[in-house]
Amino acid sequence: MLRLSLQAGESAPIQLVPSSKAPVTLRLVLVRHGLSSFNVEHRIQGRDDLSSLTETGVEQARATGEALRDVPFDAVISSPLRRARDTTAALLEAQGLGASASYSDLLLEIDLAPWSGLLRDELKARYAAAECTWRTAPQDLELSRADGQTYRPLQELMAQAAQLKQELLGRQGSQTVLLVGHNAILRALILQLLDLPASQFRRLRLDNASISVLNVNPGGDVQVESLNGTAHLGVDLPAKGAGARLLLVRHGETDWNRQGRFQGQIDIPLNSNGRAQADAAAQALARVHLDRAYTSAMARPRQTAEAILKAHPGVPLTSTRGLVEIGHGLWEGRLEAEIAEGWPQLLADWKQAPQTVQMPEGETIQEVWERSLACWQTIAASLTPTETALVVAHDAVNKTILCALLGLTPGDIWAIKQGNGGITVIDYPNGACEPPVVAAMNLTHHLGGVLDRTAAGAL
Repeated sequence: MLRLSLQAGESAPIQLVPSSKAPVTLRLVLVRHGLSSFNVEHRIQGRDDLSSLTETGVEQARATGEALRDVPFDAVISSPLRRARDTTAALLEAQGLGASASYSDLLLEIDLAPWSGLLRDELKARYAAAECTWRTAPQDLELSRADGQTYRPLQELMAQAAQLKQELLGRQGSQTVLLVGHNAILRALILQLLDLPASQFRRLRLDNASISVLNVNPGGDVQVESLNGTAHLGVDLPAKGAGARLLLVRHGETDWNRQGRFQGQIDIPLNSNGRAQADAAAQALARVHLDRAYTSAMARPRQTAEAILKAHPGVPLTSTRGLVEIGHGLWEGRLEAEIAEGWPQLLADWKQAPQTVQMPEGETIQEVWERSLACWQTIAASLTPTETALVVAHDAVNKTILCALLGLTPGDIWAIKQGNGGITVIDYPNGACEPPVVAAMNLTHHLGGVLDRTAAGAL
């Protein structure tokens, strides 16, 4: 049991519960290198080994190693570029578990050789059209090598990431692997693991020395457990830029989550652990400015939202039916073993192809997708560029929203993890009509460490 301080003189017990889902065969921990000299100077780095890790970057790497002390690695693989190598060395020294690293060219950064070393302002001035393509449609960017041959940097990187993916998925036995690389290659790897195209490249954000965790189950299915965690660096959430921001939170634990019952639209309140998780989320978000808040019209998310808003007096809370949990129909209140007795094939289909399942006297995931996404888009469109809104909902609702924002489908909900009390950050740098950026996903550092050990529920 972990005791997490909430306020001066007050603490709450948070119980960490293993996930009830399929066992993990391969856990990938992705770390972007620490702050480099070119990052500070706002220069294009690419594949050239011209920049070095700054003093701050070394401190970030050490903090990352300390955060990962409870995560022993079966393998550590780093990009051979100096900024990544030095990050890896400082990280492993701080972790103190005696792991050693190997180096792979498959973790090299994107090849932007014609631009390497240029300041971003110089790039905009000298290559305005190409720079615009890089920002808005990076998959279409073409550059010319010294020999005059043209190439598409992101398409080449995606092919490199596909090769890295195959190498990783081919590893034998249950393993935890640390990958230390760069912004673009790690984003390309995530896209390949999720079978997403290069056109989705700009929908992901990875900050310096951030930690992301992806799981692969025995069948080869990939799940994003968390994305772009920076709390170990003293940064609760990635910095907000231009445009509106939404914070998506899953409600805290209920007794039925703990028992593994399908709760759906039965209005089960938070249990003591769920209230502690809500209070911990409140502490994590206490320094974040909130302008508005929205909740599902059910008790468990409303109680979670109310706990978070204690630190934000005066912020209005709006309840909406569009965010209520999936209706499981006749499955509600039942344990998985009970459902397996009455609907064995339907339960198997739900686990393998959820988009094909009509819940008995309940909803389809497509119906949840349509109502939850419509509600989300209405909220996003109502925000001004300076505003931040809190949205507290449920497992299936959050997963459908995130699948839509990432370019996945209703059948991909198992690729997204949403822990009880987990925090997700969505930015709209160009307005609600343009693609958003998933700036962080399922952050659970406030609940006890880098890995999500919250109850998984019975969804």
